[in-house]
Amino acid sequence: MGASTKILIVVFPINVATNIFLIHYTSLGILGSPLALSLTYWLCFVLLGVWTWLSPAHRQNATWDGFQPFAVFHPRSCYLFLKLAVPGILMVGTEWAAFEIVALAAGRLGALPLAAQSVIMTTDQILNTIPFGIGVAASARVGNLIGAKSPSAAKHAAHASALLSVVVGLVVMIVMLATRDVYGYLFSDDGDVVKLVGRVMPLVASFQVADGLAGSCGGVLRGQGRQHLGALFNCVAYYMLALPLGISLAFHPQISLGLQGLWIGQVVALFLVGGGEYYVVWRSDWDLEVKRGAERNEEEAKRRASNGGLDLS
Repeated sequence: MGASTKILIVVFPINVATNIFLIHYTSLGILGSPLALSLTYWLCFVLLGVWTWLSPAHRQNATWDGFQPFAVFHPRSCYLFLKLAVPGILMVGTEWAAFEIVALAAGRLGALPLAAQSVIMTTDQILNTIPFGIGVAASARVGNLIGAKSPSAAKHAAHASALLSVVVGLVVMIVMLATRDVYGYLFSDDGDVVKLVGRVMPLVASFQVADGLAGSCGGVLRGQGRQHLGALFNCVAYYMLALPLGISLAFHPQISLGLQGLWIGQVVALFLVGGGEYYVVWRSDWDLEVKRGAERNEEEAKRRASNGGLDLS
């Protein structure tokens, strides 16, 4: 975690400077922003590669064991990888897509709701990095402890991440509620936009605890290798309940709650996802998860050993 964080600290001011230069001092205009972002991502990739290559820990731990194409493209290895990767993509992608659908729906409500939606969506995306970061830590920690065959420590780490996310969510919720009437001025001088942001902000604040549980417990599920459950919760909560409910509340002629209606649907979804994932984590059989992890490790070790003579070091 530390290496990638240090790289981001270096790259962040470069990204800001590149955006300003390409947008304001070249003929690209707004097209300079995606170009600057692309250059930033490539710079991150190159710097991370160089950092890994020069890292003393990399040499000490012998993390590079040469090219092993037969191990990488072994059908069983590919199947197991995709079995984890595809649900992981769905777990993250379905939530992201649901919020983008809300943004598209807000655009159909008019210029004022769309402006307020931009403020709220930007804020939510920034705040979501907090529980997502806790989830990343939980995923690594729980996965490591399962690999170390320590079920009690993995259980404690999972519950600690959930507790931390709840505490942080409560703090964020209180701050959002306290500043809801003036927060919009950070983004706009339009009084109507600020008022609409203030009306919707309590809804966004209300699901911060649930969003925290979803982020932390989602990380625990990834550490357990049970991403498919997170994907299932997201699909049911967002696409079978939240989006139909929110769009109905927003556009039904007899209700017409507008932007507030859309976000009511998201509140329902996040409470369902957060509560459901925490229930799964609470009911987890950690001894069984350790057993499954050990079996996967043994199977992978046997497969690498059988292909060891074909490796190109």
